Amino acid sequence: MTLHWAELFDEVARWQDAGRTVDFWWRDDDAWHLDPALARLVGLSASAQVPLALAVIPHGVHEQVLAQDARWIRILQHGVDHTRRSGAGERKTEFPAAEAVADALGRLQQGRALIAGPVTLPVLVPPWNRLGSIDLASRLAGAGYAGLSRFGPRAAPASVPGLVQVNTHVDIIDWRGSRGFVGEEAALGAARAHLQARREGRADIDEATGWLSHHLVHDDACWRFLAQLFERTRSRGGVVWQAADGLFESGRGAAT
Repeated sequence: MTLHWAELFDEVARWQDAGRTVDFWWRDDDAWHLDPALARLVGLSASAQVPLALAVIPHGVHEQVLAQDARWIRILQHGVDHTRRSGAGERKTEFPAAEAVADALGRLQQGRALIAGPVTLPVLVPPWNRLGSIDLASRLAGAGYAGLSRFGPRAAPASVPGLVQVNTHVDIIDWRGSRGFVGEEAALGAARAHLQARREGRADIDEATGWLSHHLVHDDACWRFLAQLFERTRSRGGVVWQAADGLFESGRGAAT
């Protein structure tokens, strides 16, 4: 075991000493068609017995993508078409500040209808993890959404009124560099840092630490790392992989 794995499990041990269980969850973004990478992802979830929250782009979605194994997979709504609409000087977003809230809600409702099914949760994952308008976020609950998932530590479970927010915190892709695996040191270090911040009260202790993957751009190192992560965390005590259902129903996801 490398130093980076040892440091992660040292943090797990500190949680155990405090009488708590470390809780992880897994979200993968940008699914819309059935391809070998998605099949491999779903297969990994089943073989490792780790629940997967699959953020699906509704526009052009293949019907087979929605027919997932209810034992392991839940589908979240990943925007509508994942098209960049940001204005000048605005960071990447499908939902720019200039778009009328009614128009954005209308698009969202149409997208939601396209992915309706028995394993779909009323949870929005905005492309690029951004909503350009605070007004749009505040009206999601009234449009039938129960949850929101972005990136980074949440301020509170219900930072947006009426929605349970459960974010991801560890992105395994090096978007600003190789656009492949970010590396063990960075991935495990980010997980350990979030767990430590939760334990020390600098982040919401009840927000499960979320791992974020993007199957369409995985290199071999990404696949190897995920397999190792699941095997090593499931083979020892003190770590639980949470399903999205429980996280977004309760807003907690922390086992005590």
